[in-house]
Amino acid sequence: MLPTSWIRNPLSYSTVLFVAGLALGWRLLATGTGVALRFHGHFTSAYLSFTLLVIPIWFLGFGVAERLRQILSNSWARLAGAVLLAVPYAIFALPAHEFRWRIQAGFLLICMAVAALLEWARRQHGTAYGGWQDFVVLIALGLSVDLRLFESAWPYAGISGMSKLVLVDLALYGYLVIRQLEGIGYDLRPKLTDLGIGLREFVFLAPIAVGLGLSLHFLHWRWRVPSPTMLFGGWAFTFLFIAIPEELFFRGLVQNLLERRWGMRASLAITSIVFGLSHFNKRLGANSVGFNWRYVLLAAIAGVFYGRAWLAKRRIMASAITHTTVDVTWGIWLR
Repeated sequence: MLPTSWIRNPLSYSTVLFVAGLALGWRLLATGTGVALRFHGHFTSAYLSFTLLVIPIWFLGFGVAERLRQILSNSWARLAGAVLLAVPYAIFALPAHEFRWRIQAGFLLICMAVAALLEWARRQHGTAYGGWQDFVVLIALGLSVDLRLFESAWPYAGISGMSKLVLVDLALYGYLVIRQLEGIGYDLRPKLTDLGIGLREFVFLAPIAVGLGLSLHFLHWRWRVPSPTMLFGGWAFTFLFIAIPEELFFRGLVQNLLERRWGMRASLAITSIVFGLSHFNKRLGANSVGFNWRYVLLAAIAGVFYGRAWLAKRRIMASAITHTTVDVTWGIWLR
């Protein structure tokens, strides 16, 4: 039998799950698919950089932030920790002969600037209230993602989105370790209440979104029975790499900070509108881009229900379940 202390320590079983997931992912990608061929012989460096990017996302969700705060006990140490978040790019780009100083300098600059601003914000405002520094940081992070400023850092098909993970790591490290903002709700330890709340908000949202989407000719029925692998794999990927990052940003940070200034209802409305507008440049068709007002409208409505899920227990896990279920349902049956 496993020791009780091991079972009760989330870092113990989270480490086992992480290592097992990496091993399985390596096997599937290296031998079960053709993904490795896209990296032109640099699969190992790409996978290593991916591993380093996932480590903060995973372990900060299991309570490691408090330990890091104890280890990184002064501002210079915390700044050095932020600089390390730019290392995965070099680990990938140098062996692949894709290294560009402009990109590396960009990562270093945004990591140091965010760390310095959040250190300043914590000292000036404490951990319970937001300041102008927080909103500068959120605007910088949001625009970096939305304008795809670092997308060329991993320039191979299928992994260009890894640059987004650098910014997710930075947001998590900045707000959980440096800023120590209260009420974010970033916790990957599952609870049944998260599932219940997440699915409840999905049920509330579905008839509104489907009815409006079909009437606007934005959604189209596509009935099929997905394989278990497709369903589970799509759900897991969407949850970890789309829903969790977006819910961290929009609900855990933006809505959380706005609520402290303008109250619960106003923050929910404003965050939902901003969430909708962040989808303005999604594709209108096969080869066109522009202001997709239908996508903006439906995303803003969805944002209300994602925000409600987060508000219920102040947990990103709940809103991420709603978000993931919506995206997977849309991707399989309504795209």
